[in-house]
Amino acid sequence: MQATRTRTRTRWLLPALVAVAWLALGGISGPFAGKLSEVAVNDSTAFLPSSAEATEVSELVKSFGDARGLPAIVVAERATGLTPADREYLGSRGFPGQASPVIPSTRDDQGAQVVIVVDPEDPAGAVEDIRGKVTDPPDGLTVLVTGPAAQVADLKEAFSGIDGLLLLVAGAVVALILVLVYRSPLLPLVVLVSGVFALGLASLAVYLLADGGVLDLNGQSQGILFILVFGAATDYALLLVSRFREELRDTDDRYQAMRVAWRATIEPIAASAGTVVLGVLCLLFSDLNSNKGLGPVAAIGIGAALLASVTFLPAVLVLLGRAAFWPRRPELGSPHPEASGLWARVAGLISARPRATWVLTTLVLLVGVAFVPQLKASGTAQSDVFLTDVDSVAGQEVLSRHFPGGSGAPTVVLARAAQAEAVTRAADVPGVSGVRAAGEASGLVRLDVVLDDPADSEAALATVQRLRDAVRAVPDADAKVGGPTATQLDTQTTSERDRLVIIPIVLLVIFLVLALLLRSLLAPLLLIATVVLSFAATMGVAALVFNGILGFPGADPVVPLFGFVFLVALGIDYNIFLMTRVREEAVGQGTRAGVLRGLTITGGVITSAGVVLAATFSALAVLPILFLAQIAFIVAFGVLLDTFVVRSLLVPALAVDVGRRIWWPSRLARGED
Repeated sequence: MQATRTRTRTRWLLPALVAVAWLALGGISGPFAGKLSEVAVNDSTAFLPSSAEATEVSELVKSFGDARGLPAIVVAERATGLTPADREYLGSRGFPGQASPVIPSTRDDQGAQVVIVVDPEDPAGAVEDIRGKVTDPPDGLTVLVTGPAAQVADLKEAFSGIDGLLLLVAGAVVALILVLVYRSPLLPLVVLVSGVFALGLASLAVYLLADGGVLDLNGQSQGILFILVFGAATDYALLLVSRFREELRDTDDRYQAMRVAWRATIEPIAASAGTVVLGVLCLLFSDLNSNKGLGPVAAIGIGAALLASVTFLPAVLVLLGRAAFWPRRPELGSPHPEASGLWARVAGLISARPRATWVLTTLVLLVGVAFVPQLKASGTAQSDVFLTDVDSVAGQEVLSRHFPGGSGAPTVVLARAAQAEAVTRAADVPGVSGVRAAGEASGLVRLDVVLDDPADSEAALATVQRLRDAVRAVPDADAKVGGPTATQLDTQTTSERDRLVIIPIVLLVIFLVLALLLRSLLAPLLLIATVVLSFAATMGVAALVFNGILGFPGADPVVPLFGFVFLVALGIDYNIFLMTRVREEAVGQGTRAGVLRGLTITGGVITSAGVVLAATFSALAVLPILFLAQIAFIVAFGVLLDTFVVRSLLVPALAVDVGRRIWWPSRLARGED
């Protein structure tokens, strides 16, 4: 009896210590989720590789003395014409940084501008100061602050909701879904706390690495981190909780039930997490520092979610036992509800007509694939990234009415001084408003080229490409083109290169993980094919929604890349959850029975996990950023499509139709169908 009491005390003590350790860790790491904005950088000029032409120009112009300046433009407009008092007002503001004189419009007397070169280390702070100095203009005078520095400031403001609003929305959505799934007030709280602890741990690690300069963090990566941690932690929790509840119906020992549940789920959960981690780490092959930064940031988030889900969550569940499911406690000997529910009927449908099921499902997905060519993902203007009205966009519209669109943010051409005249002539291409010499240094001449169109527009990008072609053709000039527009052009070009390089690497990595997990070569190929088909169908539907319903101006080339990485990695997750259980069942029952039972048992939990993940990614849409709204739709829709169609119908129907050969070349392939 004494030995029994000692064993009982020991069984209780270990999970209690684990829970207390996580409480202590959460107290230390939790505040760092609100501090990530302090180490985030949203200036796209910092993300290009050193080999990019715009980066080379940025380094070379340091010899001209003003290389570190980032322009902010104060633009003023009066419809009836500027007055002397208006000009005096603009000239007497005492703007920070290097401010130009008041520059009147070259087209009419209704507009004027002041160009201010600010410190790029804190453009948002400088713009805030500038805007504070023009809050009391004369009656009838419109004064706005625009330019590259103002765009950075407005981006920072748009991302300011990450720490509060995004977490609140994501948490509320997850809580609501969990209450509906479990009809229990306590269990959703435990799962949410697990996700919060995971987010705190991930935030602490990312903060320290970003603050130490080891990785780059921006607002987009920060938002994706929050959502990914919550979504992944909840998915892993659903799988563990489902198996724990299943085991509680077969044993009265909650410790034994958790031991069996933990051992049965650790492999698919770890494989799922490992697949996503390896998938996002493929972003390290990107040439864009922003993409490289997202890879380890997302990997850290998934790792933290995994750690919390396999330590803190099982510890708390085993301490609570059946009380965690109150008021719907799973009683010993009670029937397993999945045996006669919806998923049993779905399994019956697939068993009766497996080939018709997967053929019809494939045809439906191909309808979505047909619209992929309509997706516009060649890039957008920087001003188009905002989904709400901001001063930098409104100011650019005012500036374009009275000045060449590229005023204040000229394109920079560097060439050998001996060829200055020839390069100047060559630079006068369509779309260029003017070319002026801006100094010589170290044998180089600098030309500032003002474009007709706004510096961040698609028309300006086309002009810069023409400009590069023209000046490069000048013999012995060694001409290079940089500046804000060239930076954006190089970013888009690099993004397109990344897409071509990274997607095949992701597919190879996921194939290797699945091959090791399922001990098969054919099954991974089929699973990857279904997920790629699902991704393509999602992008086709996204094209219809973005173009027709939402009226988006287009998408950055990185949107399809991020969509692919997350959808393929996360979509494979659900196939892992399904097929590991199928393989477990197939060992004793044969492949056909194993597929049908695996689908029946996992259908509810995987569907719930998909709904949770889709809902959490949808929360990204609360931030008024085009990129995040597009990623939110693509991942949310894609996950739902994968959950309800691909994993529920296509994959099991294929597995039943192919039979035991799906496990080739493992020994299961020589067993029974």
